[in-house]
Amino acid sequence: MSNRILVVEDEPRIARLVCDNLEAEGYRTIHAADGPTGLREARTGGIGLILLDVMLPEMDGFEVCKALRKEGVRTPVLFLTARDLPHDRVEGLMAGGDDYLVKPFHLDELLARVHAMLRRAGWADAPAEGRIGIGGGWVDLLTHDAQGVDGVKETLPVKEFGILKLLIEARGAIVSRNDILDHVWGGEADPTPRTVDNFVVRLRRRFEVDPSEPRHLVTVRGIGYRLK
Repeated sequence: MSNRILVVEDEPRIARLVCDNLEAEGYRTIHAADGPTGLREARTGGIGLILLDVMLPEMDGFEVCKALRKEGVRTPVLFLTARDLPHDRVEGLMAGGDDYLVKPFHLDELLARVHAMLRRAGWADAPAEGRIGIGGGWVDLLTHDAQGVDGVKETLPVKEFGILKLLIEARGAIVSRNDILDHVWGGEADPTPRTVDNFVVRLRRRFEVDPSEPRHLVTVRGIGYRLK
């Protein structure tokens, strides 16, 4: 489970207070000051939790959460809001939120909820024996073994496993080609976004029933890939 937390909050004082305290607890934070920016950051992947204000410029928090859930992004969402009427809480949960904290809140309570939500999300993500089904096969995150649509079982090459693990950890969010290069290739010389594309083609041949019409390792044009 990633320790990166996206804080979508338009009040600078609250955003700084929340981010500073989260970072003091060892989390990494990303700040967005409006709905569209928050939505864009949430789509990039690698986010463990989203702290989402409801009253945001341009696009409110409920709309942001609905859009993410519609796209298949399952990152946990904790709404932070001054709206404390019962129907507001219901609307937040119906939009796909996981928890709701009313402003003004105590920092200790916020940190406790963040810790609890990340712990629960980690439990939910942990597959039995590390094995996750993908398309017509599976991959074991502990052993790096995989079985493709042809029934052949083998250990995945390092780069293929790295890409697949990154997409799995993104939990349905988009992972850019540049992020894949940074995480999987690191400082190695001369890899390009086209290199990523070639490796994704190999993964599709392993796991997709019809690699020419992929249903699981999906291209997001101009950005990167996501795992459905």
